[in-house]
Amino acid sequence: MQFRHNLGEFMNETDNIQQPREPRHSGRPRKIDPAANRVTVRFTDVQYADFLAMFEQAGVRSMARFILARVFGEPFRVVKADSSALDFVMKLSALYGQFRAVGNNYNQTVKRLRAVFGDKKALSMLYELEQQTIELFHIGRKVLALCEEFKSKILSEQR
Repeated sequence: MQFRHNLGEFMNETDNIQQPREPRHSGRPRKIDPAANRVTVRFTDVQYADFLAMFEQAGVRSMARFILARVFGEPFRVVKADSSALDFVMKLSALYGQFRAVGNNYNQTVKRLRAVFGDKKALSMLYELEQQTIELFHIGRKVLALCEEFKSKILSEQR
């Protein structure tokens, strides 16, 4: 008992007082430089229609970013969605998927030929398959050339 009492005398009086804890932040992290200042602008009906047309042409997701870009002199870009380009990309993607399927089928065919038929019969069938593969390779080269032509055409129209 004596020992505990003596130990208590040496403790600092402020040790028993709990210090306030730092608040724990939950949720989204706070921004370093939040945009807290606000400016209000009023448009006439004609001006607002022109503003909305410019906003839609720019293709920006938020009006605030569009307005900030215009005020601080960032270049005004018009984004046009070309439906022919989108169709071309979709069809090209489908063609690429078909090429992959052909490659997979090619591997399976070669394995089956070697397993089922004899060497002479398998070699003659593989020769025919090789000729078809060479033709498919040339078609692939033509597709790549058309892609490059389309790409250069689209890029020249955008400039």
